[in-house]
Amino acid sequence: MRNLPEDSWQCELDPGRRLVPCTRPAGSGTRVRRVIARDNPGDVGDRPREYWSLMDEVEVVVAHSERATLRVGDVFLKVDADQGRIDVEVEAMSLAPVPTPQVLWRKPPVLAIAALPGTTLGRLGGPSTGSPAAWAAAGAAIRTLHEAPLPPWPGRAGRSVGALAAELDDECEVLVADGVLPADLVTRNRQVAEAALRPWTPAFTHGDLQIAHVFVDGDEVTGIIDWSEAGQGDALYDLATFTLGHEEHLDDVIAGYGADIDLDVIHAWWSLRSLLAVRWLIEHGFDAFAPGCEVDVLRSRM
Repeated sequence: MRNLPEDSWQCELDPGRRLVPCTRPAGSGTRVRRVIARDNPGDVGDRPREYWSLMDEVEVVVAHSERATLRVGDVFLKVDADQGRIDVEVEAMSLAPVPTPQVLWRKPPVLAIAALPGTTLGRLGGPSTGSPAAWAAAGAAIRTLHEAPLPPWPGRAGRSVGALAAELDDECEVLVADGVLPADLVTRNRQVAEAALRPWTPAFTHGDLQIAHVFVDGDEVTGIIDWSEAGQGDALYDLATFTLGHEEHLDDVIAGYGADIDLDVIHAWWSLRSLLAVRWLIEHGFDAFAPGCEVDVLRSRM
């Protein structure tokens, strides 16, 4: 095995045969993109050498200890040790009344889906590439999802108020005790987050609606990806997740959504989601302190 850079992750793309380094760039936020040079693999699974040799590169879209997503040409390969998440993703995509990727095949723990046309609206910690009209179109698509018949299971956005409050209080205590964040920053955002802890009407929610999960072509939404957290939940959780770190586009999204929105609840979800995410991101190799990311979102509430 060749030596790998100290700051790289060992990505074993062809088990038992080769390891390639994929260095994680600083400031990449919650969605990491690392491009690695293509080796010359032998036959992998039921694909011959010639199939893979046509590919220019393997792109590691995201990878951590729980799951990984790779892009090979026009195919995304999602590897997840939790088969339940894959089951939810496939079922949610079949029920959602918005564009979703085509499922090509499943062979646990791998799900293969087709790439979507267009580009994402941007990423957390980076500039938005979408026009105001594209953000409004995304808002309209989210409204279509939220008004669809409910799936028969709860999603990440559907955690009970009591359980969420207990989790949040425990996390705030650890963030301060371990010196991860200053006490005044945690205290202020815990106060802001309180507005999210209220009764809500269940909606069909995506549950992880980052802007990097929404694809547009011009001003048209061409698809939404990553449905493993979908289910019944609080509609404002989705809207807050979608606009996290991009407050300047909140008005565009609300205009497209076409309904009265309680902005205090949106702000509360920004604080709540960021407080719960910071330690997880750090422990999984992401940079929550990068400009425009979760810690900056928390600071913006001061």
